[in-house]
Amino acid sequence: MKRTTDTFGTARKGPVVVVGAGIGGLCAALPLAHAGLDVTVVDRLDAPGGKMRQIPSDAGGVDAGPTVLTMRHVFDHLFDHVGEKLESHVSLHKQDVLARHWWPESGPLDLFADRTRSAEAIEAFCGSASRREFEAFCARTETLFAAFRQPMMEAPEPELSQLVRVVASNPSLLGAMAPLSTLAALLKRSFSDPRLRQLFGRYATYVGGSPYKAPALLSLIWQAEEAGVWVIEGGMHRLACAIADLIQARGGQFRFGAHVTRILTDSEGVTGVALQDGSILPAAQVVFNGDPRALALGQLGDAMTDVAPQTAKAARSLSAHVWAFAAEAKGPDLAHHNVFFCADPRTDFSALERGTLADDTTLYVCAEDRGQSKQVPKLERFEIILNAPPTSRRSLDEREFETCHRRTFTALERFGLTFSPAPGKPALTTPQKFDTLFPGSAGSLYGQSPHGMTAALNRPRARTAIPGLTLCGGGCHPGAGVPMAALSGRHAAEAILGGQTSTSTSRKTAMPGGMSTGSQIAGHARYPSSGL
Repeated sequence: MKRTTDTFGTARKGPVVVVGAGIGGLCAALPLAHAGLDVTVVDRLDAPGGKMRQIPSDAGGVDAGPTVLTMRHVFDHLFDHVGEKLESHVSLHKQDVLARHWWPESGPLDLFADRTRSAEAIEAFCGSASRREFEAFCARTETLFAAFRQPMMEAPEPELSQLVRVVASNPSLLGAMAPLSTLAALLKRSFSDPRLRQLFGRYATYVGGSPYKAPALLSLIWQAEEAGVWVIEGGMHRLACAIADLIQARGGQFRFGAHVTRILTDSEGVTGVALQDGSILPAAQVVFNGDPRALALGQLGDAMTDVAPQTAKAARSLSAHVWAFAAEAKGPDLAHHNVFFCADPRTDFSALERGTLADDTTLYVCAEDRGQSKQVPKLERFEIILNAPPTSRRSLDEREFETCHRRTFTALERFGLTFSPAPGKPALTTPQKFDTLFPGSAGSLYGQSPHGMTAALNRPRARTAIPGLTLCGGGCHPGAGVPMAALSGRHAAEAILGGQTSTSTSRKTAMPGGMSTGSQIAGHARYPSSGL
């Protein structure tokens, strides 16, 4: 019988069940299956990817979640570990233009993968002083990212004492961190032009926060984007399908449309999971790739309520209204990443804190067919995101579609951007829908709120007090976002395998019935896009 090791190193015999096929669960399941463990991934949706999902359109599947790949090294490591190459399974296009930005009275301003080009663009847009401020900001965030990448993001069990030692060994870090400042306060000191403050403040939303409450340390998020942005042909959902294919090639199994109602335990730890149809999947190890708040609320059984108790009371991060549709666009020249800023960011974020939406809000527009080495079709695929409060901070608005439609498309019309045909109700995912898709989340897309200097240390970790139960996903350490959730999956696999995923044990030959190192994406069509 195959052997597993629980989170405290005691030998446990039997299969592994991964609850949730989001990117964290997939990145845990692949090294486990590669190591020869009996792995089954269970998901209540009908395709892998979790929030990395697609909905159908007349132009094909449209991403309705993450839109680009950053921190590529995380996925290079994942594929290298199992003897594969990322670029052999998905077609990647590195973006020259990281993002294109507009304001009500000015724009566009492009930021580039090349810092010098970004600095030149900023100088042309708002002057030489702004260029110098940008270069100083980049130096600051580069220092922070380098200092905290290993002991915080990549460490499975970061501790405050460890981080204090890092700062003590390099006292200049304290000034760069600005520990008593919010991100907005730091940016006010860093940039004289309010448009640049607004631009770099939006990176707080990448982890579901407000720049007026998130710590200044989150300025380092800019470095993850400046280091490189890649577009995947066919959308980010293709990445999830590619990883799922490799899991199956290594003997792992998937059960889609299967809703786990309980994680079963006895006096020695986990014993399996119960499904909504009444069946039971025995397991010696369970990896939970859902929102850990669902455990704390007892949605997976009373035995789970003590696993991540802080999540039951902790403030939730932002949600979103997400449009995903196909249309013909007219107006300004779009890049892949586009941001249309509102006039007053403080009004926008104040409304979100109150549990409402401002009439004038910042809009993110992803033109999914741009930024690739092919002609842009007349009927393009688009994803538009408006920040929104989680369901825990707002009441249900029966006119939500009409209100959101007006706020989105009337605002874009003021920039000259129009879409034909206009998207209908099936194209919109609301916070309530996200709560339905991802139970226990309260519609939050990023788990706990990132507000507060120690918020990052208060997330649940991979290891739990229940033998055989590990956690992963954007609601766990190291946090939200595709690369962070992927790292959480690595941490979960390492907890089970005793750290073996840290060192590559690549297999150089094709697996039986699977793909060789040089193969392309195979069989992704077997996973129907999860619809609304």
